[in-house]
Amino acid sequence: MISLSKRESDRNKPQQNDDNHHVSMCQKGDVNAFQVLVERYQKKMLNMAYRMTGDYEEACEITQEAFLSAFKAIRKFRGEASFATWLTRITLNQARNQLKKTRYISHHEGVPIDAPADTKANQAYDSTASQEETALEQLERKELQSEVQKCIDTLPDEFREVLVLRDIQEFSYDEIRDILGVPEGTIKSRLFRAREAMKNCLKRVVGDIR
Repeated sequence: MISLSKRESDRNKPQQNDDNHHVSMCQKGDVNAFQVLVERYQKKMLNMAYRMTGDYEEACEITQEAFLSAFKAIRKFRGEASFATWLTRITLNQARNQLKKTRYISHHEGVPIDAPADTKANQAYDSTASQEETALEQLERKELQSEVQKCIDTLPDEFREVLVLRDIQEFSYDEIRDILGVPEGTIKSRLFRAREAMKNCLKRVVGDIR
């Protein structure tokens, strides 16, 4: 029987090969090749940064800094992991740094870190909306999206990371292991606890909305 990780790896192989081609071109000085990678992964990295921080403006800044760092370090990329995994690790580290800075400011200046998410975020992740939705349906969906993010924000960082990487970004366990540098068993344990916490939080939230 073929494992889930093997099937996911096979599915991603064509794009990984194309990524490696563009990385190679970029390492030779082709800036346009890196722009292709930016366009390919910008939305995915922005989504992850937003899910990690709950703040759209911060997510934009994190994403920009992550791509800048990746561009500066592209010659050091050796393909030991996929480009997507490598870029995600850079973005995640940027998000961690931003969260530390935000919490430091909150602690020392009394700025709340759980303020309502920027409404621009709903626009950024509204691409799945059906044109046939009524205004009420759109409002209910946006309210639910906002509440889901609030639940994500309550998770400890280590739980939030695996939930975002696995359930939202849909990385394989092997990829998450490469990104986080922790054993698969630890990832699954954290993910189970994160899902349980989300389930309990959403039970309260969905009940309020409906």
